[in-house]
Amino acid sequence: MRAAFIKLHLAVFLAGFTGILGKLITLNEGLLVWYRLLISAVTLWLLFGLNNKIQKVSLKQILQITGVGFIAALHWVTFYGSIKYANVSVALVCFSAIGFFTAIIEPLLNRRRIILQEILLGLLVIAGIYIIFHFDPRFKTGIIIGMISAFLAAIFPVINRQLLKTVSVETLTTYELSGGFLTLSLILPLWLQYSPPTHIIPTLPDLGWLLFLSWICTVWAFQLSAHALKKISAFTVNLSFNLEPVYGILLAFIVYQENKMLGWNFYVGLFIIILAVCIQMLRVYRNRAKAVA
Repeated sequence: MRAAFIKLHLAVFLAGFTGILGKLITLNEGLLVWYRLLISAVTLWLLFGLNNKIQKVSLKQILQITGVGFIAALHWVTFYGSIKYANVSVALVCFSAIGFFTAIIEPLLNRRRIILQEILLGLLVIAGIYIIFHFDPRFKTGIIIGMISAFLAAIFPVINRQLLKTVSVETLTTYELSGGFLTLSLILPLWLQYSPPTHIIPTLPDLGWLLFLSWICTVWAFQLSAHALKKISAFTVNLSFNLEPVYGILLAFIVYQENKMLGWNFYVGLFIIILAVCIQMLRVYRNRAKAVA
């Protein structure tokens, strides 16, 4: 359990870089995610395929995993779309809604009762992030897209937890990112028609950031969170990912020198988020202790 939490929070820290990378990379959101998935999928097939770490799965499982990969791809497209239409802070603030959405989606998909404590903890995190960043009416479009992104992000870890009961982490990650790439490729022409890009081929700096985003923040982080899901519930994983906005906003302050936004409200919001995560971790440990006893 301790190792699972360490892997989880390392994945969360790496995810904190995705916001500033989304702003650094000049490609539009659709192309950015398409290249990200292409690089990640090729890397995984080379790493795991050549080492025979990818197990054989049925056609039904492949279709299920591909569907989850498509949801993950749409989450990333909408997340970076929120950054492009607003800014890094707005996108990360909206991402905080993932805990609240998971508290509702996980019980529905797993056919169990909704736990009031999880709803309250999810709302507590939203309150903490809202205190950190005061919404501006000018960012309305970015906020709407960001909330859609948070909703999508709440879905695929719940399904992944079920899939990991029958397939390995390496198999799930490889097929999921490959499925996300293939399905996104089908709708990308329509997306580019709706959101015309200034350029299609990444610049040299873009390529460097894309490699970092794909190898470190996607392949490695995806595996870390998948390993954590074997021991920890999807709600706990998603609630912990509410620290991603904190890391991301801090990095945005450093990279883009937004220090003037760092006031007392940031520390109050940060305290509330950490409090919510710690309460959930304590609940998990207590439930684990009771189960063992």
